[in-house]
Parts: sequence; structure tokens; C-alpha cells
Amino acid sequence: MISVIKSPNTNQKFLLLDAPTKRTLPKYIDAFKQENVSDLIRICHRPVVDLSDNNGKNSIGENEYDAEELEKTTGIKVNDDIKFEDGGVPSPEAISRWLEIVAKAKEKDTTVGVHCIAGIGRAPVLVAISLVEGGMDPLDAIAYIRKYRRGALNKNQVRFIDKYQKSSSKSKKKLFGWW
Repeated sequence: MISVIKSPNTNQKFLLLDAPTKRTLPKYIDAFKQENVSDLIRICHRPVVDLSDNNGKNSIGENEYDAEELEKTTGIKVNDDIKFEDGGVPSPEAISRWLEIVAKAKEKDTTVGVHCIAGIGRAPVLVAISLVEGGMDPLDAIAYIRKYRRGALNKNQVRFIDKYQKSSSKSKKKLFGWW
């Protein structure tokens, strides 16, 4: 499932999705092209289980799409360097890397695609961070994402986003010794 999230404040677009497999990737590529995706953030590596294998086999670990092949055929860069636990929240380093990728995409006026396993936890956390960075209230960002991605974000992630402060706010607080 693919959800297009467009920031009402910055007009930047994000594609939230579940993890494509080798078999399903061609269906996603059409959406990537339509939405002008330049970067795809793969938050997780996982043994992909393709339950729809017609041979009655469940292929585990063999169905993860090939990032190099995707880039070669579409020009979409797959970023594999942002990782955090399923149901968890990103480290400051992961957030910094995410914001760097998002800023570059904004400069190029392209869309960032992001996926975890089901597309309802880690990926929406990163998009929510971008919405907050763009000036949206944290709770509004959560509601906005849930409008397009039902079931997104667990309690731990909601608490994290609610307490999240824009990077500029963090810098000012550090500068003035407020934390």
C-alpha cells in the first residue's frame, strides 16, 4: 500500500509504503515515477516472506529487492543507512541523516519514498518529523499521517513525536543552555 503525504506547510511530498519485494517492486516503480521519487529510504532489511508464491513455497530472505538494480533502472537512490528497531524511534544520528536526505530532495523538488516492513511505524515517524520540521504541530502531524495511513504510529512513537522539537529549536536551546 502506498500513501502520498504532502506537507501542507512546505508542499514537500513523501511516499509511505510497505516493503516491496522483488515480485511487487514493478507495481511500486510506476508510483515512484508518477510521484517523482528521487530517494527511497529502506529502514529495514528483513527476511521478506512472499505468501503469494504460486508454487506453494514461502520464500524467506530471497525476495528483498535489489537496491543497485533499482537505481540502475530508475535512477532512484536507495538509502540503507537509517536503521532503528521495529516499533522504536530514531536516534539523533538517524534523524540528522533523514533531514539531510529530505533537504536535498526539497532542493531538487523531488519526492522521498520511505518504507519499513508494514509502513505504519518507523516510516511514518520519519515523515512526522519532517512535518514538524516544516512547522506543523506534533499532534497535528500525527493526525495528518493517520488520515492517510490508518493504524500508523504506536504509543511510544506518538509520545516521541509529541515531544519532538524542530532542529532549530534544539540548536537554540543548546546555544542558550536550556537543556
